[in-house]
Amino acid sequence: MDCLQPHPAPWTRRLWLCAASAALAASALPGHAQQRRAMRLVVPFAPGGGNDVFARQMAHGLNEVFGYGMIVENKAGAGGNLGTESVVRAAPDGTTYLLGHTGTVSINPSLYAGLKFNAASDLQPVAMFASSALLLVVPASSPMRSVADLAEQLRKRGGEMTFASSGSGTGGHLTGEMFAHALGARAIHVPYKGTAPSLTDLAGGNVDFSFGVIPAAMALVRAGRLRALAVTGARRQPQLPDVPAIAESGVRALADFESSLTYGILAPKGTPAESVRALGRDILKVAASESFQSRLGIEGAVPLLGDADQYAARIRQESAKWAAVIKASGATA
Repeated sequence: MDCLQPHPAPWTRRLWLCAASAALAASALPGHAQQRRAMRLVVPFAPGGGNDVFARQMAHGLNEVFGYGMIVENKAGAGGNLGTESVVRAAPDGTTYLLGHTGTVSINPSLYAGLKFNAASDLQPVAMFASSALLLVVPASSPMRSVADLAEQLRKRGGEMTFASSGSGTGGHLTGEMFAHALGARAIHVPYKGTAPSLTDLAGGNVDFSFGVIPAAMALVRAGRLRALAVTGARRQPQLPDVPAIAESGVRALADFESSLTYGILAPKGTPAESVRALGRDILKVAASESFQSRLGIEGAVPLLGDADQYAARIRQESAKWAAVIKASGATA
C-alpha cells in the first residue's frame, strides 16, 4: 500500500498498517541485513596483501548478494596479533568478525611468548573458504633443478646453506624449518623485511632457496630470475600444473610434506549461534561463486570450503602441527 496517499481509514489505522507492512518487508531480508547495523571485518594486516584482498572480495560479495552492511577495517601490528586481539575483546553482538589465517590463529599462539589471548580458543570459527600454498624457489643460476637435488645438498652441507623468508615466524620461515627438519638436516634462516627484498636477494644468488608466496615468486620465475622446484601444498596447484608438489619428489622423508595457510572468518566467543550460522552459510555461497574463486586463483590460492565445525577441526590440526615445528626448530618471532 502507498502510505503517503489519502486513505479513508482513520490516520491511526493507516499508521498501524504502514508499520506492519514495513516489518513484513524487513522480515524477508537476509538475517543480518534485517539489523541494518554496520558490520566490521577486521584484517590484522596492512592493506594490499592477500589477506586484505580476500577480505574485501568477501565483504563485497556479502554486501552485493545478501545486503550486508560490512566494511573492512585494517588493523596491522605485532605480526597480526594487534588486530586479532581487538576482535577477541570486541562485544560478541554479531557485528565484528576477523579475517583469520593459519599464521594468526594457529602459529602465533605458540610463536609469541606472553600473549594475553589465544586466537585458537578465544575466537569462534564461522567458516573457512580458501587455502594457499607456498612456492619453493632457487636462483635461476642454481645447479639444483629438483627437490631431490636440494634435499641431497642439504644433507651434505646443510649447516652452510641459507634460506630466505619475509620475516621471522612467517609461513616461509617455518616451512623452511619444517623442510630441513624432515630431512634431518639444518639450514640457516635469513629473515628479510618483506617478500620483495627476500626474493630479490634470492634471485641475486645471495641465498640458496626460499619458500615464497606464489604470485610474487612466480613473477620472478616468469622473468627468468628464479626457478620453481615445487609447491608446498598436498597436491599441485591448478594455476601451476607443471610444478610438482614436494610430496611428489620421490624423497621418502618428504612423502607426507604439506604446508599451506587456511583462510576463514572468525567471531568473538559468545557471538549468537544464529548469527554465526547465517553468516557461515552466506560466506560459503560467496566463496563458491566463480568470481570469488577466480580472484583466489590470481592470488595463488584455491577454494577450501568448510562450515564452523570443519574450520574448528582444521584450526586444531594446524595448531598442533605448527607448535611441534616451532618447538623442534626453536623458532621465535
